[in-house]
Amino acid sequence: MFDFFLSSPVHDALVQWAASGLTDASWWQVVLYTLVLTHITIASVTIFLHRAQAHRSLELHAAPSHFFRFWLWLTTATVTKQWVAVHRKHHAKCETAEDPHSPVAHGIKTVLLQGRELYAVEAANADTLKKFGHNTPDDWLERKLYTPRAVWGVWIMLAIDLALFGAIGITVWAVQMLWIPVTAAGIINGLGHWWGYRNFEAPDASTNISPWGIIIGGEELHNNHHTYPTSAKLSVKPYEFDIGWGYIRGMEMLGLAKVRKTPPRLQLGDIKPVADAKTLEAIVANRYELMARYAREVRMACRAEMDRLKATGETGAALRLAKVRRWLHRDVEQMPVGMQQQVADACADNPQLAKLLAMREELRALWTRTNVSAEQLVHDLQAWCHQAEASGIQALQEFSRKLRAAHA
Repeated sequence: MFDFFLSSPVHDALVQWAASGLTDASWWQVVLYTLVLTHITIASVTIFLHRAQAHRSLELHAAPSHFFRFWLWLTTATVTKQWVAVHRKHHAKCETAEDPHSPVAHGIKTVLLQGRELYAVEAANADTLKKFGHNTPDDWLERKLYTPRAVWGVWIMLAIDLALFGAIGITVWAVQMLWIPVTAAGIINGLGHWWGYRNFEAPDASTNISPWGIIIGGEELHNNHHTYPTSAKLSVKPYEFDIGWGYIRGMEMLGLAKVRKTPPRLQLGDIKPVADAKTLEAIVANRYELMARYAREVRMACRAEMDRLKATGETGAALRLAKVRRWLHRDVEQMPVGMQQQVADACADNPQLAKLLAMREELRALWTRTNVSAEQLVHDLQAWCHQAEASGIQALQEFSRKLRAAHA
């Protein structure tokens, strides 16, 4: 009987199916299929879960909204309320012991290797869901299917992959299942708070992993996101690209999305004789961009001072300055232990650089001090501008004039 089965058409058909599935796809077609489907998953996470649900930076039409929700159920078993709650708590408790997945608090190795487990623990926390999971879908499908039967979708996806490609479909499915834990839990939550470049001094350790946000849907621009968390657009510099924003703009032109907020843009008009309340309002609204511009001035002054020290043979002082130059424009709270004193020592023989750093802290106080009145802050801003323009330092004088030209 068994020998008969081995020589039967049914056996041959099963062997053929196991080898190539229903599609008889070549290896590059299987790879392309996997890349396309995982990219759709990434787009669903960044557009629906992250920007639309967690941060409410855009509104989605019912059609794409439900497609994204269905796709995430099919490919990740993600429950919207859980994902949103964990992410909101990450922003609310960023880099503290209560942050669900901060490499600063838990260590980069833990977040990279156990990021999925950290998420699962927090997603099961009823207090987190109650406090941070509000305003997420709660319709019949969510209550009866997507939440209580979250794993059904991924098993259906396995069946689809097996049917299409045969035995290799298991590998395709495994890649799909690993895609979000590796890219989101590992790369974004781990590397995005540990390695990369920073455009802005956000009050955390967030970094931009790459200026080209393609592979992870724009989430590579993590420092930009933590600076402007309610923005639907994650790119801010001319050389940065956010593919997720491209998809959002496409949906917006089709009437399928409505953008609520994008990063503020600093506007410069006529220079006012004296900074006023409107000037202060513009400065506070654009504080991260202004401080990024100030950082450029500090870096230029540092390079000039290093060149001067080398030219005069003061190699030791130049080396001390080189050691701390990447921290000169950083907030004191973001400096490693002991670095603040090294910065002070390196700048001790350079009054101009020391003045730039001191006035940076005074300027930052305009939006970090919460115990003074608006009138007092306007007075402090006017005093800052007067001091800058009387300093004799060209960089400070020009920056003060820019401040007096700022408007909301």
